Amino acid sequence: MTNKPEILVIGLGLIGASFAKAVRKSANAYVLGFDVEKEVPPVALEMGLIDEVVDDLTQVRQVDVIIMAVPVMAIGKVVEQIRYLIPGLTVLSDVGSVKGEVVKSVQDVLGELPSCFVPGHPIAGAEKSGVTAATDDLFKNHMHILTPLPESTDQAVTLLTELWSGCGAQVVTMTVERHDEVLAATSHLPHLLAFSLVDTLARESENREIFKYAAGGFRDFSRIAASDPTMWHDIFLTNRDATLKILRRFQSDLGLLEQAIEHRDGDLLRTVFTRAKSARDYFTEILESRNKEG
Repeated sequence: MTNKPEILVIGLGLIGASFAKAVRKSANAYVLGFDVEKEVPPVALEMGLIDEVVDDLTQVRQVDVIIMAVPVMAIGKVVEQIRYLIPGLTVLSDVGSVKGEVVKSVQDVLGELPSCFVPGHPIAGAEKSGVTAATDDLFKNHMHILTPLPESTDQAVTLLTELWSGCGAQVVTMTVERHDEVLAATSHLPHLLAFSLVDTLARESENREIFKYAAGGFRDFSRIAASDPTMWHDIFLTNRDATLKILRRFQSDLGLLEQAIEHRDGDLLRTVFTRAKSARDYFTEILESRNKEG
């Protein structure tokens, strides 16, 4: 990019604020920031994450790029507020975990899908949240999935790819439908299982003793149960079909393990555990290779 783009980031939580910080540095961009919590943008300005505070989304000058870093179920309201800016945009994108619902929300508000619109989702996060947790290397060596639509222009896809690549992300593309299936299996289901297990154990009468003696395995697995309940409430309601599909497949496989334990079928247990270990080892190799390339 030769020109200095003007980028409006709507939502200055961990993802939005980290993107603002990284893209301001990597693309030499001029970054405007808005958040529904009015005290947040001034903090972002003071931290050097953004160049300008936006107080009212209905009173913004024309910019080149808008990134909607808000919960999936808030996308429609945001699009309604910024619809007057969309005809002049090069890129409109988001960071939501469910792409089908985002596309539907934009279409419902505008009656069509604008050519500047390219849905996206960074596969990155951290245990800490909020604007003060922002870091410019949050996306380094992490995937950023773009789901270009038939209406999306090459210019929009190219510019968005450059911006996220500049933040250190490895940009890949897939269809909206495939994204929601993949994320249901690799992210949404694990979170659902963690929430469920922690809730089950917390309701046990001796839960204090259970948690007291829990080892590292429980800590590692249950960590994601500390995620934002509202955000995950939205994700499961908006990615219902894909999540139910993988959940029911998991329930079926879990039932087989239950029967194997009940009937002392050690061969089946060993087969499943060995297959799972091999898959996990392969996954570890992929992660290590990606980190070396970064």
